[in-house]
Order: sequence, then structure tokens, then C-alpha cells
Amino acid sequence: MSELTIWTYDWVPEMPRGFVRDLRLRWACEEAGLPYSVRTVAFDDRATNHLEQQPFGQVPFLSDGEVEIFESGAGLLHLARKSERLMPGDPAGEAATVQWSIAALNSIEMVSVPWWFLKISGDADNKLTGWLTMRLGQLEDILSEREWLAAGRFTVADLLMADVLRVADVRAFGDRPATEAYVARVTARPAFRKAYADQIAHFEAGDAQR
Repeated sequence: MSELTIWTYDWVPEMPRGFVRDLRLRWACEEAGLPYSVRTVAFDDRATNHLEQQPFGQVPFLSDGEVEIFESGAGLLHLARKSERLMPGDPAGEAATVQWSIAALNSIEMVSVPWWFLKISGDADNKLTGWLTMRLGQLEDILSEREWLAAGRFTVADLLMADVLRVADVRAFGDRPATEAYVARVTARPAFRKAYADQIAHFEAGDAQR
């Protein structure tokens, strides 16, 4: 088996630490017991210094032997196919997991990220608030009736959805007890805690090089 390599920045400012999306891939590897290493590209000149690996100049990207994948969602689905801890092997379970993984990115994060950006930019008339309210309300109804999104157990879909929802401003927006309990439950997993601590330590180590 080729060793997985997760690529991230060598350093980022304090604000995004704990939320840079290499954490998603670290977390998945920890859940599945997949050995991996972490390598870096420079934060400085990031818009142009690794375009062959990531055409938008972002992180993470994933190397698995001859396979190279950018975008965290694509990387997660690649990892999920390596372990039934992340995605069931039966067609129905796999389809449900993929479906909810895409929903996390396309139905929730597509709204929550621009909403959050407008909020921190001081937009007093955030026109995305109604849309986000609807989407989070729909998800609250679902999470009120089930513990996990797919296959009756934790899957990579929960990893991804919880990571989208754990942004502090999103968690504090509205009264959604089932969603809050869900995020707390998923992020209490030892694999998340290790991945989170490792990312923080990685970027803190980069402070000494600045």
C-alpha cells in the first residue's frame, strides 16, 4: 500500500487554525487507521506556488502513489473507499454516504461560507440569512430524527457535515438543539481531537520559522 500524503500550508495566521481543510483528511485517516504523512507548500506566494497540484492555489491536496487529488471532498471520498469505517461497502450504504457528503458541500457549505464571510465583513443586511435559516432548519428536522446521516452509523458524511457546521458563527446562529448535539457528538470523537491538535501543533511550529 502506498503511503498517503496530505499537503497543507507550512503556516497560516491564527484565525483559520483548526479550520484549514487538511484537517478533514487528517481526521478521516485517523478514523480509518490509515497511515499518512503531512507535507507542506509555502503559505507565502500560495496563489501561484503549487498550481500543478491545486489549480486554485488552495489546500489540501492528497497524494496516494500515482493518484493525486485536490479538493477536500474529493480527497475524503477517495479515503472513504479505502475503509468501511468511513463508508459502507454495500451499494445502498455507499450511495447514502456519498449523497450526504455532497449535501454537506453543496446544500449547506455553499450557503454557510458566503453567509459567514458577509457576516464577518460587517454586512448589516446579509441577504443570505434567509437561505441559511431555511437550510439549517431543514437539516435540524433530519437530525431530530436520526443520530447519523447515512447507514445508521458514523460515516465520512458525518465527518464532513460536522466540519461544515462546527464554525462558531454557524453554531451560534439560531436555536437548533439537535444540530448542536450532533456537532458536539461528532467532534468529541478521539480521531477528530487528534487531527485538530495535530493541525494546531503543525501551524504553531511554523511560527518559529517566521
